[in-house]
Amino acid sequence: MSLRARQRLQVRAEIQRAALTLFARDGFENVTTDQIASAAGVSASTYFRHVRNKEDLLLDPVRHGGAGIVALLEARPESEPADLAVSRAILERSSTLDSAEVEHWRAAFRTAPHLMDRVALIAPEHRDRLVELVAQRMQCDPETDSRPGLLVHLMLAAAEFGYRQWIRSPQKREASLPVCVEGALDAVLDTRWRTPNAQDPKGHHA
Repeated sequence: MSLRARQRLQVRAEIQRAALTLFARDGFENVTTDQIASAAGVSASTYFRHVRNKEDLLLDPVRHGGAGIVALLEARPESEPADLAVSRAILERSSTLDSAEVEHWRAAFRTAPHLMDRVALIAPEHRDRLVELVAQRMQCDPETDSRPGLLVHLMLAAAEFGYRQWIRSPQKREASLPVCVEGALDAVLDTRWRTPNAQDPKGHHA
């Protein structure tokens, strides 16, 4: 990555941190772009070179998670059943996020929960790649067999439900993001997704 690209990422990160702090304190609707730019120490013109609108400052962390889930699934053991592999990739992604940054984001997002309806947990191209990877594990053709697509959609829907639970329940300290996501994902796990020779984590046939 070039120095210029790194500098752009740094400026964008500073703008986002400033915005999340203001959203959490004053409420999303009450914060102006001028206030965000001032808090980040940049001019209004610099702000608009890096940010299309303030909604993106809340939604982008969700949008960027898809590539991470795909990479984690690609790295899972080949012998792992499809449902377990997808579940653990999503959970690992949720568990490796910095807890302080996640709490900062949640406090900001709770001031504009309606925005969750405007973003998918994963971009279409990443969802399609997940279907492809799941089909490979299930040893089937996703064009003629609906199970890989159905499993991916159910897992992502469950993960989104877990995220929503977590956002709505800041008073429950035991309900961390990984706990909420794992509980939702567990509801989708089932031997119906597994090929006859698939093995569980202990090496036994499913």
